[in-house]
Amino acid sequence: MPTKPTFNEAFRYWLKLGWISFGGPTGQIAIMHKDLVEKKKWIGEDHFLQALNFCMLLPGPEAQQLTIYIGWLLHGIRGGIVAGVLFVLPSVFILLGLSWLYAALGHLPAVDAIFYGLKPAVAAIVAEAVLRIGKKSLKNEVLILLAALSFIGIYFLQIPFPAIILGAGLIGWLGSTLLPSKFVVTGKTRTTAAEYVLHDASPTQDQQANWRHSLKVIAVCLPLWFMPVVALGFWRGWQDIFVKIGLLFSQAAMVTFGGAYAVLAYISQQAVGHYGWLRPEQMIDGLGLAETTPGPLIMVTQFVGYLAAYSHAAGLTPALAGLIGGLLATWVTFTPCFMWILVGAPYIEKLRKNVKLGAALSAITAAVVGVVLNLSVFFARHVLLPEGQGFDWYALAAAIIAFVGMLRFKWGMIPVICGSALAGLAWKMLLN
Repeated sequence: MPTKPTFNEAFRYWLKLGWISFGGPTGQIAIMHKDLVEKKKWIGEDHFLQALNFCMLLPGPEAQQLTIYIGWLLHGIRGGIVAGVLFVLPSVFILLGLSWLYAALGHLPAVDAIFYGLKPAVAAIVAEAVLRIGKKSLKNEVLILLAALSFIGIYFLQIPFPAIILGAGLIGWLGSTLLPSKFVVTGKTRTTAAEYVLHDASPTQDQQANWRHSLKVIAVCLPLWFMPVVALGFWRGWQDIFVKIGLLFSQAAMVTFGGAYAVLAYISQQAVGHYGWLRPEQMIDGLGLAETTPGPLIMVTQFVGYLAAYSHAAGLTPALAGLIGGLLATWVTFTPCFMWILVGAPYIEKLRKNVKLGAALSAITAAVVGVVLNLSVFFARHVLLPEGQGFDWYALAAAIIAFVGMLRFKWGMIPVICGSALAGLAWKMLLN
């Protein structure tokens, strides 16, 4: 039986993960599953999946929340904080530099051509993610129907994310009694639970499932969460762009259930459609940058915050405004994740064997597929039909090649991103 890792061993792994976690949430979860379940055997298969389903129930980026959850299981609160911070930290610095380059040099023909090549790749990556998530989540016709209804609700009827996700959870909860064979979906492990380090939370962590512990975590996290927004409000005024950025991403942290792709759909709707801070093409460029860097895909929020402040903050140099806007968006996006996990994980560990909870989480996971499909259609529409330019046949061909390459030939995400960028540059040079 493997031994529990020391804090230093876990620290080194979380640090490494922050630098190698390419591939968006599905890729990052796959990396953690391979390392922590199959290789290191720090956590069992069913335990890993149940933690993942709980994280998908929460608003915000599920990959980072899963990292916090497992770090907490291994070494308590300090383990969860270290795991969550190290998962994000490398991408914060990398994406800040890339955001500055994009804002300062994006008008250059060569840079513009590279981002033109990135757009079809991003559309293909999100479409492939829909299939990948769907294959793992949609185990029967009822869950497939739930995913389809989720897509119809969000795309055609504009039903809010929280209503869709909470409705799916209620359906799963009721379905565990009415149609248990369709909603109670359990994984089959190839090894026994005794072969894993973690079976359940430690007795000390079990004791955290009480209102006193929950209130302590909230009393610390809430002030940390909103302190930068309040400080900027006193400095710049309560109608300033920074306050709006802080409030938008704080709201996203509370209402965007279903993981990183769901957050992206909401942010696209608000930052592009409602506030007009970015154009749809810039949002896709930001996603392309986030896909090429390690860390959570939802780091694209930093790109959005950077560009919004870079272009709209009065009285500051664009670079300084962008830096403040980018870091603010990152802070209010990720700080709540620690609160959700450190408050909720102890209760989930107590209810881990609950059949109704498992069924609700399975239904929510199915609904998330519909949310991601909505994002895929949003991107595809803007890539293939750029505003005022007609249908883009090159983008269609490039997206199909990237999609088929990833699906059939198992091309890696980084080669697809880099190859698409170079192909876009070559195509624009050929046209000129």
